[in-house]
Amino acid sequence: MKRKFARKGDGMFDRMFSSDLGKLLLRLSVGGLMLFHGLHKLHYGYGSIEKMLLKSGLPGYLSHGVLVGEILAPLLIILGVYTRAAAMVVAFVMVMAVYLAHMGDLFAFNEHGAYALELQALYLFGSLAIVFIGAGRFSLGGSNGRLN
Repeated sequence: MKRKFARKGDGMFDRMFSSDLGKLLLRLSVGGLMLFHGLHKLHYGYGSIEKMLLKSGLPGYLSHGVLVGEILAPLLIILGVYTRAAAMVVAFVMVMAVYLAHMGDLFAFNEHGAYALELQALYLFGSLAIVFIGAGRFSLGGSNGRLN
């Protein structure tokens, strides 16, 4: 008897097209790419963020939060430990980035006709998606782990 194509519930299909695999891919992309931003700032400095904070009437020492929001939180997202909390931190960092550096572009398009803040929006809404869906089972914290 020939085996037909796998259907949902067969096991093989569920393993291949798992929502947990999708969660892993989302975590790796949002966390990994945000981590590159943080490492760049760590290597080249983030004094410009302090200047933007001071210009906005906020304390300059808050600029050190970039280390948490763009290095520590993305690492936690990638590993799947305290994933929801870390993703909330990344979302907050993106809101602050838009507020401090991109408010003039909020309703603008670039020279190619694309939304000027599409990258910032992708990080913001990608991290919010992680807040709502959690880490999944392919994480150090496991699907039932605390804050995952």
